[in-house]
Amino acid sequence: MSREKKTGGYALRIHRYMTHAVVLAIAAAMSGYTAIDRNFGPSFHAAAISAAAADEGSPVGEVSLGRDSVIIKPLSIPSSPLVSHAPIVHIVVQGDTLESIGRRFNLPWRDIVWSNPDLRVPLAVGRAVKLPPVPGVVAVVKRGDTPTSLAATYGAEVSTLLGFNGIRGPQLTPGSVLVIPVDPAQGPNLSTGVPADPIDPGHFMCPIAGAQIIQGFGPTSFAVEPPFGGYPHFHTGVDLLAGYGTPIVAAAGGRVTATGYSGAFGIRVEVTDSFGLVEIYAHMSQVAVAVGQDVQQGEKVGYVGSTGLSIGSHLHFQLEVGGMPTAPGQLIGC
Repeated sequence: MSREKKTGGYALRIHRYMTHAVVLAIAAAMSGYTAIDRNFGPSFHAAAISAAAADEGSPVGEVSLGRDSVIIKPLSIPSSPLVSHAPIVHIVVQGDTLESIGRRFNLPWRDIVWSNPDLRVPLAVGRAVKLPPVPGVVAVVKRGDTPTSLAATYGAEVSTLLGFNGIRGPQLTPGSVLVIPVDPAQGPNLSTGVPADPIDPGHFMCPIAGAQIIQGFGPTSFAVEPPFGGYPHFHTGVDLLAGYGTPIVAAAGGRVTATGYSGAFGIRVEVTDSFGLVEIYAHMSQVAVAVGQDVQQGEKVGYVGSTGLSIGSHLHFQLEVGGMPTAPGQLIGC
């Protein structure tokens, strides 16, 4: 090999080494700058940053960034499936009851009645039933409704009503369907704005505390009871034993929709509660409320008697859905 070729090859290798060295030097310098920035930059800025300065950062989705791109609000990562905000529509099939639908969708059956004011029992096969995806009510907006008025009616926060339904303004469109979440521990409000059921939200309390139930809801051999539901004798409510003149209180809060004498019921009071169920207090000796009056759970509605088709002093408590007697379930305190 000639001396010129050797010299040229040597020079080329020197050039490569020098180039490589320069690249490594630049990389080292950049790495050092980054290390300095990472090790000292954030702590320095964190010490100097103020709440006002942080607020001047820009939000990016659920993350808020400061002016120097420091995350000042943690990212919210869902740990469970997100709840759908859309109403559920269930088509009634053979054998469906309020209780079975409630168990299937993990809802109190009173929420089902609440969301379907025109509901009748027994449930008609093929009927569409609206259900809230969370405890609460499915409501159809009427003319004149506002977020404030609906929140007051159903016992919800205005912000909850707007946020859950993705509503940005105060205007509501008549006919639109909303889901209004209601805290089961509080329940709905009366029209006066006070809680309807301050004692046992979502439950019926015993109209006469500690009273003995002497006859339950359902078929009976007691011949004085009329036929109903295909049975020759059927008791359409719950009878509570109590002395004449004992005070009777509302099992659940609502509005008084009827009072006075009514056939076999004798002197009675009807309360349409906040869920749309009709509570009937029968065989009274005296009424303590007036039609149109709002009553809270536990408030006195009348006194025990033996009027109408009655044998001895007692209270007949009856619950109706769409005009049909329905088993009230447990009465808290009986």
